[in-house]
Amino acid sequence: MPGAPPGPRLPAYVQTAMLVLWPEASMRLWQRRYGHVFALRPLFEEERLVMVADPSGIKDVFTGPHDLLRAGEANVILQPVLGDRSVLLLDGAEHLRRRRLLLPPFHGERMRAYEAIVLDAANRAIDGWPVGRPFALLPEMRAITLDVIVRAVFGVEGPEDAAELKARLRRVLGMSPGRLRLVVIAVTAGLLGQRASTRSLRERVEAVDELLYEIIARRRADPRLAERADICSMLLLATDDAGRGMSDREVRDELVTLLVAGHETTATALAWAFERLLRTPGVRAELERSLAQGDDSYLDAAVKETLRVRPVIPNVARVLHADREVGGFTVTSGSTVAPSIVLTHHRADLYPRPHEFRPERFLGPSPPDTYTWLPFGGGPRRCIGAAFAQFEMRTVIRTVLTRTRLEATSRRSEPVKRTGVTLVPGRGARAIQRAAPRPARDAAWVADVTLTGATA
Repeated sequence: MPGAPPGPRLPAYVQTAMLVLWPEASMRLWQRRYGHVFALRPLFEEERLVMVADPSGIKDVFTGPHDLLRAGEANVILQPVLGDRSVLLLDGAEHLRRRRLLLPPFHGERMRAYEAIVLDAANRAIDGWPVGRPFALLPEMRAITLDVIVRAVFGVEGPEDAAELKARLRRVLGMSPGRLRLVVIAVTAGLLGQRASTRSLRERVEAVDELLYEIIARRRADPRLAERADICSMLLLATDDAGRGMSDREVRDELVTLLVAGHETTATALAWAFERLLRTPGVRAELERSLAQGDDSYLDAAVKETLRVRPVIPNVARVLHADREVGGFTVTSGSTVAPSIVLTHHRADLYPRPHEFRPERFLGPSPPDTYTWLPFGGGPRRCIGAAFAQFEMRTVIRTVLTRTRLEATSRRSEPVKRTGVTLVPGRGARAIQRAAPRPARDAAWVADVTLTGATA
């Protein structure tokens, strides 16, 4: 059997502090010193945490037996918000069953039913942007993606209901402990700094649940349920091969999962897309030229390159339930193995001049494969909403570029800042709009579109 992966011999509490306070710098330091597969011993892991930035090792993880590489177990930290029946927390046969129930709304022409919603959300946001005054794009993108989720996923149409649900959702989504508190929680194994946060989070989640269960009850009683195209309605109608559907609790958990997985991540990716485009004039000019010709291929490449050069999530994880070879090393049972998105995406041998924003990487005859480009994970645990997220990004970027001209407030790239589990623009992707935006095409028609009776 191959030997164990190398790694730092620093005390566990030092490794933990480095991971919390300087995660990216520490990871790159250890990658240079120990290679593309290395082992850590942080306090928040019972066994070792093995980081993998080697395509062959990533393939070992993504293609391994589901019952031995458990992603649901690795995601247990999300349970207080998602609930224990979320697809992200399930493993084995139950995970595959749930995944099959969730897939239909995110494939093919069904996504087109949501295009009007994305356009409307983007246009209303643009109409509210200040002229001649710098503003941060990140909160604007959050507003757009939350609007899309409330309408397309939850199916809430009334303005008062939507406003109340958004307010309660923001209270949950806005909870992110600072780095010092995270250090205290990790070093004391949760004995300090966690109890008050847990209580506050529980209260906020309960406030969201109150509304969600009302929505689910009304939807089940709706005689036109089968005609609706929102994802909540589809989940209520979905059945497996045995004719079993989902309970209210299961539907609730999946709705919140789609919120958590699709709101902050897509908003952050959009903010990074504009942060990069505004500082790379050649790419922006080529994108505007291709859009004017009705060609979306360069737009699709720009979205993928954004997700490569500025990944939103630093890594994915699996808990091993048997000793397994990963990237030429033996990783022992009980360890957490984590394909590193950041370290893989920034390898110079995989992506020449890796820190440059070059969409052309995804237009050649040999674009990056599933083990070198992994913003949505991979294998049977690949993000269900990956296609929808990219569709939403393309729609918003196209709408902004065709309606207004934004400028960066500084030539310097914004630093990467870690907030919770996401990597966001350190200054919020600040921009300035010098002139009022052009009127939205078909704005009146878009504003009148609802999901009730929409075709899919």
